[in-house]
Amino acid sequence: MDTLKIGMKSVLEWDVTEKLTTTRGDYKVFSTPSMCLFAEMAAHKLVEPHLKPGQGQVGLTVNIRHMAPTPIGKRVRAEVELTAIDRRKLTFHVNIHDDTEQVGEVTHERFVIDVDKYVERLKKKFST
Repeated sequence: MDTLKIGMKSVLEWDVTEKLTTTRGDYKVFSTPSMCLFAEMAAHKLVEPHLKPGQGQVGLTVNIRHMAPTPIGKRVRAEVELTAIDRRKLTFHVNIHDDTEQVGEVTHERFVIDVDKYVERLKKKFST
């Protein structure tokens, strides 16, 4: 995690497939829940190579502005930038485009965790 720096950027691209769509009238379009997942995965991809062994990451918040539809079969591109680091809390800004225009804007926070501590906490929930 020590190698993460404010201003780092990454890009992720997805094809809009059936499972990523919702229906609007006669059309299948990229859904807002899929846009949320897309933004989270873009941020995850940026962070993952910078984590130490035993560290992981979880999402904290997602604030989405879904600005325009993207039809099934098109491609979407997430341009993610790390905008703030507060100890283990990371903040990202994600712009999402299709081949025509910007279709989304997302602010996303993630938290770097110790996987062993997380798993122990999770085990307690299963045992109660």
